[in-house]
Amino acid sequence: MRKMSVVSKLKLEGKGMLAASVFYTVVGAAFLVWMFLASFPVHLGIIAVFSLVAAYALMRKRGWAVWFVLVSFFTATTFAAFIIYGFVTSNLLLGLCMAAYLVLTWVVTAYVANKRSSLQD
Repeated sequence: MRKMSVVSKLKLEGKGMLAASVFYTVVGAAFLVWMFLASFPVHLGIIAVFSLVAAYALMRKRGWAVWFVLVSFFTATTFAAFIIYGFVTSNLLLGLCMAAYLVLTWVVTAYVANKRSSLQD
């Protein structure tokens, strides 16, 4: 008897969608932790919620996942650009993390937009 892979069990379109949903899950959890550590700024909670909803929608292959990915794209781009511009001179590690987050967000958004036909409505 053959064992099913994790991708098959989750009924995802491939390893790319699995990577996208894991990315949004990790980002959502990281922003929730950051929100608690930074005394509850609302914008971190909003980014976390949109990321977690996008991860859920991608795992369940929902057609509306694209909309949450796009909202996450615009909020991530704005937030990361603000952090990079404001804090890169005082905290280089934060600037590098935000640059990586920004690039990964763009890559994942492009991938999901390209594979949106595999999502169900």
